[in-house]
Amino acid sequence: MVASAGAGTTPLPPKVASLGLRERLDALRNFHTGAALLRDHGGPVVRVPIGPRGLTPQFVIVTSPAGAHDVLAGFDGALDKGVRVHEETKHLGLNIFNLPHEAWKPRRRALQPLFTKRHVREFAVHMSTEAQVAAERAIDAGRVELDPFTRRLTLQVLGRSVLGQDLGARAEAMAGDFATLLEYFTDRGTAPVRVPARLPTRGNRRFARARERFFAVIDDAVDQCRRDPDHPAELIRLLLDARDPETGQALTDEDIRGELSAFLIAGHDTTATTLCYSLWALGRDPSLQDRVAAEATALGQRPLDADDVSSLELTTRVIHESLRLCPPAAAVGRLAVRDVTVDGWRVPAGTNVIVGIMALHTDPVLWSDPERFDPDRFLPEFSHTRDRWQYLPFGAGPRSCIGDHFAMLEATLGLATIVRAVRIESLEARFPKAVPFTMTASGPIPAMVTARS
Repeated sequence: MVASAGAGTTPLPPKVASLGLRERLDALRNFHTGAALLRDHGGPVVRVPIGPRGLTPQFVIVTSPAGAHDVLAGFDGALDKGVRVHEETKHLGLNIFNLPHEAWKPRRRALQPLFTKRHVREFAVHMSTEAQVAAERAIDAGRVELDPFTRRLTLQVLGRSVLGQDLGARAEAMAGDFATLLEYFTDRGTAPVRVPARLPTRGNRRFARARERFFAVIDDAVDQCRRDPDHPAELIRLLLDARDPETGQALTDEDIRGELSAFLIAGHDTTATTLCYSLWALGRDPSLQDRVAAEATALGQRPLDADDVSSLELTTRVIHESLRLCPPAAAVGRLAVRDVTVDGWRVPAGTNVIVGIMALHTDPVLWSDPERFDPDRFLPEFSHTRDRWQYLPFGAGPRSCIGDHFAMLEATLGLATIVRAVRIESLEARFPKAVPFTMTASGPIPAMVTARS
């Protein structure tokens, strides 16, 4: 079942009437906390007006499992990509994230074989090797900030597996450019009125400079891969060789740049934050951390690989619980192409429909003691009874994240490798969050690091 069209007798969702305009804008801009606030003031499907229809974007926020299912489960032409934030990402090119459905289908067919478990497992060596190097560097430092620590690690993994390069000192600069690009998309995507991107404003110029540097790294890696048949950029090689299985059509240079842009940014930001949150949470619970370390140590001191994941059951549950409390995508959106019914409410055509992922993940109606970090929620006996649509760390339906296997493998092997080598002591009692686009830490996350004997 997907969101149904029409249903003219279905009433419109209620408006958020008890919040002022500034509060509504703040809630839309801060997806991680805003969706739950809007739900509490208006219900699980609620309209959030920020100005007159036709002059400003219209938003409906969805925070129920049934509503999430109606928005994401399938495609009948009623809901498509095209929300404001998605449109802004096209400044980095068209890709599997932002293409509308009809253009997305052949791209998905061409790319899907690249992200199967069989292909993704080939990247495992980079994941565990770089995590071991990061752990040794942390031991030498003694005290680390977990957010830049995990960002450097994930960029090194992506540099090796995607670009075939050791990014080294460039990793920090690239992370800064990523933050600039993502913040630009979200600011423009949620603004009541957008300044044209072609005008030389300070924000537009800053974005253009960051994009130019980012594209230069990608273009250089693709050129090197073309010139050298033995170049170690596995993913670029796969993209160059990819063909639509139905038409035989290859990707253009512009297509490849767009896909690499999306994968580098999404793969860096999301996995880094998941690892950061996992390490912080384990640093607050020494007993749980020791159990994770023992699980990894039982596999020996060799580099961990994809075959080890089945033995890392507790580590995997820690990752899942981190994804629940700190989901990479705090919200996902679709544009209503025509009137649709979502969880019993008629949503008018032209509305930006936003599913509040974090609001679902922390709803006290759906989860017992939802703010408590408890990996055992994901034991099989509990997972089997859970509503499929209340836990959506990688989205759901046909447009779910194509890189979910890569992300889970990297996070699981990375966490196991680090905790096997070091003991983490978190120095902050809370993990501050922000959503410049995807979820990130909004402040320092310091930790003491010592070698395990």
